[in-house]
Formats: sequence, structure tokens, C-alpha cells
Amino acid sequence: MPKPGIHPEWYPEAKVYCNGEVVMTIGSTKPELHVDVWSGNHPFYTGTQKIIDTEGRVERFLRKYGMMDGQSSDTPKSKKR
Repeated sequence: MPKPGIHPEWYPEAKVYCNGEVVMTIGSTKPELHVDVWSGNHPFYTGTQKIIDTEGRVERFLRKYGMMDGQSSDTPKSKKR
């Protein structure tokens, strides 16, 4: 048996809120959970994933490995000895 008085209270019907709306009910040590992202609005699970690239890293990678459509890849520079 667990020791009395040392474990947090368990809420088997804790509500999870996202944007002020109840999105699911789970078991938790808190009666309410407020989240910004959950599987119902996460881009990975909804299929609306967008690549956020502010520094051009994706284009640089694609260009480096010749994956850009209609463009040839850069040839690697020879090493100096």
C-alpha cells in the first residue's frame, strides 16, 4: 500500500483545454490543464506542416545536394593541400 499523505491527489477526469475549449479528458494530478498545442491542432498530425525557414537554410540544403527542380547542384571545391 502507498504511504498516506505523500502522494498528490489523482483526478481521473481531468479536462484538457486548448483555446478555451475542452479537447479531451485524461487522468492527471491537476483538475484542469491548459495547453497551446495538442494532437488535434499540431501540424504533424493534421498534415498541414509548413517549413519555417527564415534564413534560407532549406534552399541552401536543396541547392547543395542537387534537389532543386531545374537547377544543377554546385560542384564541391577542391581541397588545398
